Amino acid sequence: MKLLIGNRNYSTWSMRPWLVLRHFEIPFEDEVLQLSGEGWRETLAVRSPTGKVPVLVDGDLVIPETIAIIEYLADRFPEKPIWPAELRQRAEARAAGAEMHSAFQSLRSHAPMNLRASHPGKVNIDTVGKDLHRLETLLGGLLARSGGPFLFGAFTAADAMYAPVAARIRTYALPVSDVLNGYVEAIYSLPAFQDWLALALREPWVVDDDEIDVIQGRVKPGTLA
Repeated sequence: MKLLIGNRNYSTWSMRPWLVLRHFEIPFEDEVLQLSGEGWRETLAVRSPTGKVPVLVDGDLVIPETIAIIEYLADRFPEKPIWPAELRQRAEARAAGAEMHSAFQSLRSHAPMNLRASHPGKVNIDTVGKDLHRLETLLGGLLARSGGPFLFGAFTAADAMYAPVAARIRTYALPVSDVLNGYVEAIYSLPAFQDWLALALREPWVVDDDEIDVIQGRVKPGTLA
């Protein structure tokens, strides 16, 4: 089983199934496909049915799209508690994951994930305030009911879906409640996340489209080392 991923420092969608695979100790290999540089789009078009990452390859089966990959893993390894066991919690976890897939556009646009960076104060809170409020309501409510440290007590695919949000909160020092800050700490303490982070910090590549100083015009494209 192989997972095709993008640059670890930036690729939020790649991180999510990778965390599920690593945390639940499912044997796999990964391969990084660059998200910048000469010919990167053409390479992705050859390796991925959608021209995007991640892609899971299991024998002759090729599965694009993060949620589809996670659902396949849950079906393939039913003994692994990838989703909560209880019916209502499982429905809530899947709903939270689906919302992450379809919503929070302002947070994605104005605060791209950048694990190597520290950019406190560089995000205009007014542009992401609505998304932060929704995160407080959604994640705060789930954490209050579960008692933490993760959304449903133990780590599940729902937490994998929100792990990049935790990274954004830390990178940009976004103003969130103590409850959400505690959740950020729980994500960063997860061994699987630590493994991904360590690999991301070693990457030499820069993707200008995900660098806030380039996005906001402080630095010219192609000048970040």
